[in-house]
Amino acid sequence: MSAGERTALWVVPVADLAGVARHVLDTFAVRIPGWRLVLLCPPGPLADQVRAGGGAALTAPIGPAYGLRESRSSIADAARTIRPAIVHSHLSYADVAVALTRLPRGTSTISTEHGIAADDEVYHSGPLEAAAMARAHQARLHRLDALVAVSEATLETVVHKWHPPARLALQVIRNGVDAPTTPPTRRRGLRICSIARLAPEKRIPELLLGFAQLLAEEPSATLTIAGEGPQRTSLEELSDALGVAPAVTFLGHADPAVVLAESDVLAQLSVWENCSYSLLDAVAAGLGVVASVVGGNPEMLPPTALVADVEPSTIAHAMRRQGLELTARPALPDHWPNRTEMTASLAQVYAAARARRAR
Repeated sequence: MSAGERTALWVVPVADLAGVARHVLDTFAVRIPGWRLVLLCPPGPLADQVRAGGGAALTAPIGPAYGLRESRSSIADAARTIRPAIVHSHLSYADVAVALTRLPRGTSTISTEHGIAADDEVYHSGPLEAAAMARAHQARLHRLDALVAVSEATLETVVHKWHPPARLALQVIRNGVDAPTTPPTRRRGLRICSIARLAPEKRIPELLLGFAQLLAEEPSATLTIAGEGPQRTSLEELSDALGVAPAVTFLGHADPAVVLAESDVLAQLSVWENCSYSLLDAVAAGLGVVASVVGGNPEMLPPTALVADVEPSTIAHAMRRQGLELTARPALPDHWPNRTEMTASLAQVYAAARARRAR
């Protein structure tokens, strides 16, 4: 550890390179000024990639697969070992586990909210589970020093659902993305892609219905669906039933960068998004984008890239326009942070949290 550096323990209860892992990898690659970051996660590709990039990672039993008792023990052991000034949790399971763990005296706790939705059905099986989790989050916010939200929509939903205490510091820090080193090539074509979990909240069936209409108008169009999930079999069956199977490829898990490089338009019709890296990467690469008007999407995308409904005709028209009308394609807002600006903002949150602890 360098002189004057302090340590922040990032608690992330997932092992795979999906979802929040991108945020972890970007932050560990760029680093937070003045801080040494240590990742705590289950064994797997995420820890391996952090280490391969020169970062520090501890692996231990943590996450839903191991249970709350063992997860809390892993967090407590890591905190006793490295004595972090800050424990920074990501994802709901880690948020609750950290709140229930006894940490060394004087440790600040911070949480980043990546995945809350206005509609409880997006992430919960029913109203009883949603209510129980809301109570758990409302309680754990009283133990936090700061909460970071990845979009204004995310923060608004946190306030509405969890009613954070007035003394809790709340901050929006959007996921940073670096502009390409060379201007993106604005390709003119109808190679559509989707990069998402194959689950109901991603509305892939609606995408297939829209693509079927597009294909009737543009026979050379193709659709690549990257991702895995519980709907894969039913989606393949729907593709067959619609008669579009020859033009549709189900890739399974794939490198998003490779998928985007071979596409012209990213379609993402989710019920809710907070601050999607897929959308950010697509815009940075110069692709067309078709996304639903939900969550943080309007904060990063212009009206030309947004759809207010998922009727097949609406989706088909939007995909065709984004593929062929280059002037309709989005660009990131001027105020959008790059990765260095994102981590600088996190450093400010850390400094303020430590200052409050020192009072």
